Amino acid sequence: MNSNLESLYKIAHKPTRTIIGLMSGTSLDGLDVALCEISGSGEETEVKLIEFKTVEYSEDIKTEIRSVFAKQTIEFQKLVLLNQWIGVLHADMILKCLHQWGISSEKVDLIASHGQTVFHAPKILHQQEKFPNATLQIGDGDHIAVNTGIITLSDFRQKHLAAGGEGAPLAVYGDYFLFSKKGENRIMLNIGGIANFTYLPESSDAEEVFVTDTGTGNTLIDAFTKLVFPKKSYDKDAAIAKDGIVNQELLTSLKSNSFFQKPFPKTTGPELFSVDFVTNAQKNTSMLNISINDLLATLTRFSAETIAEAINSTINNTNYLVENFTIYLSGGGTHNPLLVKWLKELLPCHFLKTDDLGISGDAKEAILFAILANETVCGGNSDFGTRKGIPSVSMGKISFPN
Repeated sequence: MNSNLESLYKIAHKPTRTIIGLMSGTSLDGLDVALCEISGSGEETEVKLIEFKTVEYSEDIKTEIRSVFAKQTIEFQKLVLLNQWIGVLHADMILKCLHQWGISSEKVDLIASHGQTVFHAPKILHQQEKFPNATLQIGDGDHIAVNTGIITLSDFRQKHLAAGGEGAPLAVYGDYFLFSKKGENRIMLNIGGIANFTYLPESSDAEEVFVTDTGTGNTLIDAFTKLVFPKKSYDKDAAIAKDGIVNQELLTSLKSNSFFQKPFPKTTGPELFSVDFVTNAQKNTSMLNISINDLLATLTRFSAETIAEAINSTINNTNYLVENFTIYLSGGGTHNPLLVKWLKELLPCHFLKTDDLGISGDAKEAILFAILANETVCGGNSDFGTRKGIPSVSMGKISFPN
């Protein structure tokens, strides 16, 4: 037997595995590195977060990624170069984290790398009949494995696509394994660049679980904050938006996009929700001269209303009242007090954070990829049925260090 396969076999049979989960989202803030201890698999999964750090991207890194990010036309050589470069970069960030934490790389069983999304193209967006759903994440897993000496799983979204999904959201698997609870209807709402949620029914039946993107979360708020205030990467504490007034005409125009009329589940990305998307709506409503305060207030309300409407639509398809649901928040949007305030007004549910369930909201997505790696190596027995969007598959390509 190949020694790498033998190592993987031994890892799969350990009572507890040490796995590093990596996540870098569409906000391009940096790389989330979550060092986890995971035991069991499927519904028996238990996770302990040992260490967590967000390694911020420098402006140079952000500039390089933005040169290919969510663009219809790019320099193809740059994309090829960045695939390797991001892999090496992430490997270096992992090693530095391990050094800071005083942990030897030999103590880590697996790395689960999401990679850096550069283009998300579900069919509902590209609308080209002969082509299937597609997505692309860069940051080559082989480079991470070789440079860290740790077996690496990466490129998780491709199996989801191959099995008929849209490549997102993948949070549903970890959400169900960690957070499903008999007797409580839960909505696990993650507000990143794009917002998505998982519905976990009180029955804990995997075939009743539901997941979808809702639309924009932070991406438009962040984009226009940076556009007007180049030294700011986001509207901290909604300080700018709080001084603005929601422009109803512009809000109505933003919400008129056909994406919001398409059936659930569905996915999207900054390819649709871009600066041009907002600018076109401003032109259509003669709002090009709107103040930045009013614009950010309107964009924040846009996120709040589209999230709330998506959740209400899901709840209305159940036999339960909205008051019977608890919403658990995670992601960068939880730090936006105006967005959270409006969500609470629009959704008369009980609101908590995933932190209240023992999982850091900031670390959650990185942890969920560690769980996906754990499932691929020693699980894969959970059946989510045959519904659209949640194929019952093991995900992630395996890269050996040698």
